[in-house]
Amino acid sequence: MPDMNEKTTGAVESAQGSVERAADGKAGTALVKVGLITYGVVHVIVAWLALQLAWAGGGEEASQTGALAELADDPVGIALLWLTVIGMFALVLWMITEAGWGHRDADSKGKRIRRRIGSAGRAVVYALLGVAAFRFAVGAGSSGGSGEETMSGKLMSAPAGRILVVLIGLGIIAIGGRNIYRGVTKKFTRDLAGGGTPGVVKLGMVGFIAKGVAFAVVGVLFALAGINHDPEQAGGLDDALRTLLGLPFGQILLTAVALGIAAFGVYCFFWARNPKKH
Repeated sequence: MPDMNEKTTGAVESAQGSVERAADGKAGTALVKVGLITYGVVHVIVAWLALQLAWAGGGEEASQTGALAELADDPVGIALLWLTVIGMFALVLWMITEAGWGHRDADSKGKRIRRRIGSAGRAVVYALLGVAAFRFAVGAGSSGGSGEETMSGKLMSAPAGRILVVLIGLGIIAIGGRNIYRGVTKKFTRDLAGGGTPGVVKLGMVGFIAKGVAFAVVGVLFALAGINHDPEQAGGLDDALRTLLGLPFGQILLTAVALGIAAFGVYCFFWARNPKKH
């Protein structure tokens, strides 16, 4: 008779197979495509809000939360929100399979582990966006931009809280740097079946670099909040874009980043046509 270890291993392998089949089946692939398309739509709306901020002093929050709030204003937008919810959690399932059992093509164990950690991080990002979309779809969302300040304030009140806020900021800066690196080196083409056409690759390069710049500014705001012990300095994407606007040639800088975010959104539409599973 099989021992307990064999039974446990068999159960784990069975669960793994079930998850992989769900992600790789026709229905799973279709939902992943929906998720990537809606992810692109959200970024295009963020870009539009950022352009309004740059040239018309737009009052709407130029962030993913602000984009979801825009969608919640009419019935068509509500339908798109529900598609976003479904699509984001399909992407979460996809990234979970990648984090658990994917990236077998990596040429070293260390690289495979790093890629799996990256997939786990992307699963968290998609999950957060999916939860936010759900809240707006059911009417419980809010476009208020004080969440980061509240979080940093709570962290600072804890022992060694200032250090933790600074470390979070440095972590966000690292994420921004990784996005810039992926854009410059075209590493993102690993996610495209066939590598993508030259036009799609250029869109991805511009998009990843622009997102990286925005993340880096968010990280700097968090780090400064910790260094100066001022939670109000912490902020999300909207605060980062407003910070860019306040710099010399701010309108031009913000416009460039907004167009880059729009490029990333359009890239997602092409990515949805040929997503590659590792």
